[in-house]
Amino acid sequence: MSRASTIVASIEGFAARTPTLPPATDTNSYVLGDGAAVLVEPATPYEDEQAAWLDWARGVGRSRRLEAIVLTHHHPDHVGGAEAFARALGVPIWAHHETARRLEVPVERHLDEGDVLVLGSERWEVLHTPGHAPGHLCFVERRLRVAVVGDMVASVGTILIDPIEGDLGRYMRELERLAGFELDLALPAHGAPIHGPRALFEHYVRHRRAREAKILDALRKLGPAPSLELLPTAYDDVPQAVWPVAALSLEAHLLELERTGRALRIDEDWLLAPSA
Repeated sequence: MSRASTIVASIEGFAARTPTLPPATDTNSYVLGDGAAVLVEPATPYEDEQAAWLDWARGVGRSRRLEAIVLTHHHPDHVGGAEAFARALGVPIWAHHETARRLEVPVERHLDEGDVLVLGSERWEVLHTPGHAPGHLCFVERRLRVAVVGDMVASVGTILIDPIEGDLGRYMRELERLAGFELDLALPAHGAPIHGPRALFEHYVRHRRAREAKILDALRKLGPAPSLELLPTAYDDVPQAVWPVAALSLEAHLLELERTGRALRIDEDWLLAPSA
């Protein structure tokens, strides 16, 4: 997506530089609503980028009534400007309560599954889509057939499920739920708008299932073994340069296999469950 752009109907986007996971370098913010409006993803922590972001937001505010800044989740590359922007624009911050409790930034309204943001003629349904982050939210406008999807998918780079706060099984179930919506366009936090996004949602699920199969195969061949000994076999199709990130993904997969009874952990070692 270009730095500032009209995407469809009243939806505008702004790409700002953030400390995000390579190869992505930017996080996309969006304005939603054709009368009242909200700004999604107050992402950038950098002063020069914040100045440009505020110029964009104030331009939006000349034709629409800015109601709030909305967070999809709490990760630093999504909330770096939240407090500064809210103060400068004089608007509150809205987020899921799981996001709010992970931030020092004051959140005035807690959004949750089933809420609807009525913004002029647009009705943006709030979906609670945890997995990548406990308080992750998406927003769907059925008439426009558009969804803002945060870090559920990306059109540049990939999505990491951190084993400490993530839940891989829930993440995949939420991807499957998103695939069930009749959408023409998904707006990710990283990369260009995604046309016909069902195919990408389904691809992400298939990719994770295929990785799961490779991890199960590694457990059959090598277990019991610590996760770092499983890594070269389970991720033999990716460059070694990304293995540090792959190690986190591997741990998330192993935790899901343990939760579903297909893997066991004994001290630091992992092994295939007898029933798997």
